[in-house]
Amino acid sequence: MRRAVGLSLATILMAAACGGTGQPASAPSPSPGASAAPPPPVHLEVSYSNIIGDELPLWATKEGGFFEKNGLDVNLSNIASAQGIPAVLAGQVTFAQVGGSEVLAAVANGADLVVIGQLAGVYPFVLEVAADIKTVNDLKGKKIGVSSPGSSSDIATRVALKKMGLDPDKDVSIQAVGSAANRTAALLSGAIQGGVSQPPDSLTLEAKGFHVLYDLASQKLPSANTSVAVRRSYITSSKDVVQRYVDSIVQGTKRLKSDKAFGVGVLKKYFNSTDDAAMSTTYDFYALTVAPSQPFAKPEMYVDAQATLGASDAKVKAFDISKLLDATFVQSAIDRGLDK
Repeated sequence: MRRAVGLSLATILMAAACGGTGQPASAPSPSPGASAAPPPPVHLEVSYSNIIGDELPLWATKEGGFFEKNGLDVNLSNIASAQGIPAVLAGQVTFAQVGGSEVLAAVANGADLVVIGQLAGVYPFVLEVAADIKTVNDLKGKKIGVSSPGSSSDIATRVALKKMGLDPDKDVSIQAVGSAANRTAALLSGAIQGGVSQPPDSLTLEAKGFHVLYDLASQKLPSANTSVAVRRSYITSSKDVVQRYVDSIVQGTKRLKSDKAFGVGVLKKYFNSTDDAAMSTTYDFYALTVAPSQPFAKPEMYVDAQATLGASDAKVKAFDISKLLDATFVQSAIDRGLDK
């Protein structure tokens, strides 16, 4: 992880202007005809939680230069959601693209976070199982992998199992294996027999004999899969920076959806892949189906997470989801036509 962001740009500039005395220093008179130099870009440390297609709008925004166009110098780091939440709370990162269920749990228990956007607002998963599992009954007693308890993959797995008529707590053994990459590796090694997956990982699994037992993605059910989280206190102190960040995401997503060659190139970079066919399929799935043009975070996306987590956490169960969400930044970007 790179170093944490320190004082805000406004604080640094004020300190410089005061010369350390607390009083503004006299500014030199500009030369005749001279124009003021533009302010330096605001540096931001930003995290994403997995190498998965959910993050494609963020990656495209970075690779397309949209942060820079909006006066932001963004460094991206891959930090799993379980560590991403503490990182944004500690100020090590300013914006975290993380599982919405983790943000909900944290805020319901007192964390100073707000969700200002949603990169993936539907379940992007299929449940992949080993070749010898032919029916739902064959899944009983088997090990199913998730990233961590309460994660987006955990919520999705439980939703899928219930829709198949299984009890997630009784009919299968849910195992926490870490990241999506770890889940794929655990499936291939036989450590688990089932797990939710998405392109391109699902393509790799199916080439090895795995198959889809349940398709959650095709139903386009609302989910808080990948949320954009920031500290409420940062919004208060740096509202303009937050708006520029959201503006950038909306503009990056517009480019992503209209330029497949660009999107495939971005995927190849972040997945470190040279497989044109796999990256093309992944682009079609995420850029055209999962990623919203208008990345609003909506209360209905959090219903499943609240129901699942609320079963064991009274604070989550009683929490008012509307207090978690701030749609004003996306709305401003849309009102100014940045998605068109």
